[in-house]
Amino acid sequence: MPRYQYKYRRPQRRKTRMGRVLLLILVLLLIGYPFFEAFHLNVQEHTTELKGLPSTLRNLKIVYLTDIHQNLWNSQNRTDGVIKAVNSLGADLVLLGGDYADDAGSAIAFFESLPLIQARLGAFGVLGNNDRNESTTDLKNLIQAMKDAGVTPLINEVASIKVGQATLYIAGIDDLETGDPDVEGVAAQVSADDFVILLGHNPDLLTDAVKAVDKDGKTHWFDLALFGHTHGGQITLFGKPLLAAFSPDTSSRYLSGWIIENRAEILVSNGVGTTIVPMRLFAPAQIHLIRLR
Repeated sequence: MPRYQYKYRRPQRRKTRMGRVLLLILVLLLIGYPFFEAFHLNVQEHTTELKGLPSTLRNLKIVYLTDIHQNLWNSQNRTDGVIKAVNSLGADLVLLGGDYADDAGSAIAFFESLPLIQARLGAFGVLGNNDRNESTTDLKNLIQAMKDAGVTPLINEVASIKVGQATLYIAGIDDLETGDPDVEGVAAQVSADDFVILLGHNPDLLTDAVKAVDKDGKTHWFDLALFGHTHGGQITLFGKPLLAAFSPDTSSRYLSGWIIENRAEILVSNGVGTTIVPMRLFAPAQIHLIRLR
């Protein structure tokens, strides 16, 4: 009689069950990750190298944050946590890039409940497209709420800050969509020999900013520019935004990150909050710690 050697085989059912479990875990991760990315705040550090920077401005620490979008899912608790993170960085100067909430009334409420921002040289902010409407009363109330919260509003204005023997200028431009931006008027208030930070909301303003001239007719009138609005695309794939609302009109060059243009360093931030949907994909929420060298 021939002998047969018996070989144990694991039941196929167990293999199938394990595969389904792994697939389910993968699906849950894919679904959950965009929500994690939306609410996980990153601190991006960057050193800006500038020729001829006055000695009293060297090692100056600037914290920039934009597009907080306080709303149903980006709650007051989240805002409190964001400001706590900002205050922990020991900034000399804090700059805000607009879109504090999703409408004008909510923007006023945002500043009425905003925790105190700690910065040696103060906090300054511009307005975003969601912060404005056609009501002059709402605008006045928003400006007053910002001041009461310790934030200096800059609407087509230039603030000068004395730092030792040097002066730092912050040029704030009104929003491109719902405001009345005056890039040329702001540029004409400073000189190319000054150290100027250009602060705006929508990076499409850069098209006019790089063409504008200072009080002496020179085009190189700002040294550092800070913008938001795009959310870095908020939901992206292969570097392309899947929601057209977050794509800049002028160029994908102004979608996210640092670039050099007109001999100036320019940052387009992903921002802090979200709108439309409480999700991000390959466009993490961020605040920025910028050091001057």
